[in-house]
Amino acid sequence: MPLIKAFRGLRPTRESASAVAAPPYDVMSSAEARAMVKGKPWSFLHISRPEVDLPEGCNPYAPEVYAKARENLDAMLAGQVLTQDEQPSYYIYRLTMGSHVQVGLVCIASVAAYDQDRIKKHEFTRPAKEDYRVRQIEALAAQTGPVFLVYRSDPEVDALLTAVTREVEPELAVTAEGDVRHEIWLLSDPERVARLTRLFDQMPSIYVADGHHRSAAASRVTANRQAQNSAHTGEENYNYFLSVIFPHNQMQILPYNRVVRDLNGLDKGAFISRIEVRFSIESSRDAVQPTKSGEFGMYLDGNWYRLTLDPGRIPWDDPVSSLDVSLLSGELIEPILGISDQRRDERIDFVGGIRGLAELERRVDSGEMAVAFSFYPTSMESLMAVADAGEVMPPKSTWFEPKLADGLVSHLLDEN
Repeated sequence: MPLIKAFRGLRPTRESASAVAAPPYDVMSSAEARAMVKGKPWSFLHISRPEVDLPEGCNPYAPEVYAKARENLDAMLAGQVLTQDEQPSYYIYRLTMGSHVQVGLVCIASVAAYDQDRIKKHEFTRPAKEDYRVRQIEALAAQTGPVFLVYRSDPEVDALLTAVTREVEPELAVTAEGDVRHEIWLLSDPERVARLTRLFDQMPSIYVADGHHRSAAASRVTANRQAQNSAHTGEENYNYFLSVIFPHNQMQILPYNRVVRDLNGLDKGAFISRIEVRFSIESSRDAVQPTKSGEFGMYLDGNWYRLTLDPGRIPWDDPVSSLDVSLLSGELIEPILGISDQRRDERIDFVGGIRGLAELERRVDSGEMAVAFSFYPTSMESLMAVADAGEVMPPKSTWFEPKLADGLVSHLLDEN
C-alpha cells in the first residue's frame, strides 16, 4: 500500500469555487459560521457546519445536524456545484499570504501508515472531537476537511510541484478571508503521478502538522468499515484520508501566546520579584515580540517587559522540555501562577499569533486578564523532533498560517 496516492477529487467548478470555499470548520463558533453563510447558499460551511441551517441553539452533535450535512452535499452534487473528476489525480495547492508562498500536494494518505506511525503525530486528541468527525465522515461518506501534513523538503518533489504551477493556469483560484490566495492545479499525467507516488514512498516518514482529530477519526472509520466488509482488500477508498502535504521549509508557524486571568494571589511587586529569581527582566517601551528561543514578552499593568531565561536552564537535549511553551510553563506559569493543567484550567487562555500583540494588550487592558505572554514561534524542526521521539507537544504550541480552505477538494469514500 503506497504512503500516498492519487484519487478522484470532488471539487467545485471554476465558476462556483469562490462561492464554495470556506475557512476550516474548527476556526469559528456556530454564531460566526451563521454570520458567514448569510447570502452564500453554496458556502461549504453548509456541509462542514450544517447547524447553520437549523434553529439557533440546536445541539451541533445531534443526528439531524449530520443528516442536514448529507442533504446539503446532495444538493451541491445535484446542482453540479461540486463535480467529481473522471480519473485519479493529484492536485497542486498553492497558498499565498502577502509575501509568503507555499506549494503542496493534495492527495489521500494511507491510514495503515498513520496507524503504524509512519505518519507521525505530536498531539493528544479528545474523544468527543474525534466522535464528531467520525459521525461527519460516515454521514457524508466523504472526507471534506483535509489533514495538514508536512514532509522533509525534497528537491525533486519540490521542483516537480513548482513546475506544474509554472506550466499552466490553475484550475481553481480563490482569494479568501485575510486576502489569502488559494490556487489548485490538476495533475493527472500518469508518468508524473507515478513519479510523485514513488518519491513519497521513499520517504521514511511524514508528519501531521494540523488535523490530528481528522486523521484519528479517519483511522476509526477505516477500522469500522474493514470490520463490516468481509471482502476487504485494502484498496478501498476508506483506507486513505484526505490530506494536503507541504515541504517543511515552506511552513509559516506563528507563536501561540498566552493570557492569564489573575496573578495567583500575588500583587505586582511580589509577582515580578518571583520572576526575577528565574529570568532576567527588563522593561520595554515597545511591545515585545521575542526574537529567539528562551526569550518572552510580558504585558502587565499597561507595561511591556522582556523576560530572558538563562540558556543554562534550558534542557536542549530534550525535544519537549526545550520548547518555549514548556519553558515558560515550567519556570513561570506552573510554579508562580499555579496553573499545572493548561488544557483544563480556565484561568489561562490562548491567542493565535495572527491576532498580533495588540490583542494581548486589549485583553489585559480590558480587565478580563491580568497578564499576557508573547512567544518566539515553535520551529518546524522542533515539531518534527518531538514527533520523531514519539513525544507529544504541550497544548497550543503552534499556529499555522495561512489556513487551508475547506471545499476546494474532497474525498468520496463511496465512488459515484
